[in-house]
Amino acid sequence: MDQDVNEVVAAAARSARAAAGSLAAAPAKTIDEALRGMARRLATGPDAILEANRADVARAEADGMSGGLLDRLRLDAARLAGMAEQLTILADVEPEPARRTVRELGNGLILQEWRRPVGVIGANYEARPNVTVDVASQLIKSQNGGVLRTGSAALASAIALMDEVVAPSLAEAGLDPAAVQLIRARGRETADALVAQPGLIPLVILRGSGESTRQLAEKAALQGVRTLAHADGGGVLYIDAAADLDKAFALITAGLDRLGVCNRLNLLLIHRSRYDALLPRVTEAVGPAIAVSPPPHAHPLGYEWALDSDREATITLAPVDGPLDAARLANEETSGLAAGIVTEDAGAAREFLGAYAGTGAFWNATTRLLDGFKLLNVPETGINIDRVPGPRGPVTFRDLSLRQYAVLPADRLADLDQ
Repeated sequence: MDQDVNEVVAAAARSARAAAGSLAAAPAKTIDEALRGMARRLATGPDAILEANRADVARAEADGMSGGLLDRLRLDAARLAGMAEQLTILADVEPEPARRTVRELGNGLILQEWRRPVGVIGANYEARPNVTVDVASQLIKSQNGGVLRTGSAALASAIALMDEVVAPSLAEAGLDPAAVQLIRARGRETADALVAQPGLIPLVILRGSGESTRQLAEKAALQGVRTLAHADGGGVLYIDAAADLDKAFALITAGLDRLGVCNRLNLLLIHRSRYDALLPRVTEAVGPAIAVSPPPHAHPLGYEWALDSDREATITLAPVDGPLDAARLANEETSGLAAGIVTEDAGAAREFLGAYAGTGAFWNATTRLLDGFKLLNVPETGINIDRVPGPRGPVTFRDLSLRQYAVLPADRLADLDQ
């Protein structure tokens, strides 16, 4: 690794760590003031942000970026307003309690569970400018410092958001703006450096394309850095024999409203008894802009089209024998992000939901709902699909803390609040 790049990331981490104490010690009111300040700046001073974003988009178009990726990159007044609204909602969310009594231990002692900030958390994410604000706000709300690294295509937008929104809002609230850092260098090497700082950045949130994110997670593990990785996605929808077809086609449409996102409709499974009749109707319903890939498939069944810039406007179709077969394929052939069933048969729904082990399960609902804001009414840093204990599904500020057990004299608890 280039020593200069490694030092750039290490220097940012040292700055964030030195400033993170101002967040950790701040009262919740001050934290929320900073978030509301970010919302105001997005709403009242967007010119510099939009100008930087136009430069990013022009550069990406010249480089031949696909339409779906350009859609993720582009900002406009409406998207900035949406980002501001999410920040305001996040500021209004009650913080998690710092201390919780678990039980009495006897001998005048009591056991409490305390929540403590991690300190400095890294984040590597795709070229989506809104994620810079999402992640920064989650770190601030959880009272952690951070080191952010975005895809090079969105770097100018990210710099503008940090300089015009995040840093001045922290300063205005009396917090150290150095607590949240952005790596302002382009190139893959900066991502590698981000996961190679175990003493400075013990936890890194990883988002982005599957293979590159998996490689970063592997490098992080070798360095002793823990990760919350969101490498793979792809929503599954199963149309059961007892499905209401009006609902089914409405959910197909809802699942394809954006093609470059992880929770969009990727694999459409249809009960074998209805497959032949529905295949032409599905093709007609999605329209000429969406390609349909029926069997036999020249690709894995769960291939995630959102990560394929040449063929992102594609869905895979396959017949299945029933709810259990659909759940089995969703478990074994896809990332395990999200899967839903369309049916009016409660028994079929029970079978499917009982067998599907993925992160999000849906009955007569679109997998596009698997999103921190849509599900939990707070922004997310990513979606964790690990099949191990720990934060799973949309990861929000509530997950970005450490648990500590404290054994204390029961008659002295009030002294801690002085």
